[in-house]
Amino acid sequence: QVQLVESGGGLVQPGGSLRLSCAASGSIFSIYTKGWYRQAPGKQRELVAAITRGGSTNYADSVKGRFTISRDDAKNTVYLQMNSLKPEDTAVYYCSADTTVPFYRYWGQGTQVTVSS
Repeated sequence: QVQLVESGGGLVQPGGSLRLSCAASGSIFSIYTKGWYRQAPGKQRELVAAITRGGSTNYADSVKGRFTISRDDAKNTVYLQMNSLKPEDTAVYYCSADTTVPFYRYWGQGTQVTVSS
């Protein structure tokens, strides 16, 4: 079992920045990939960014150049630095952790990000 707790969401003006954090506990040795997804009202949940144990990253085209995912294994925490935020970035952001054998995806409880003037 893996538990994920997100923090750092909130209200920010367009062009502003936020940093989301996700702390993992439990069977963290089994985690291979950590990621951030988001879900806006009326839309499907989508991948924002992911990072593997080896440090390889993957980003949605809509956030490339604006968002950066990173991990601090000493703190069992993954971060999402979000810069140049746009109103269309408004969503509930979920942290994820994938195990490989067997495959399972754990989810955090979600944190609201609202970009509005």
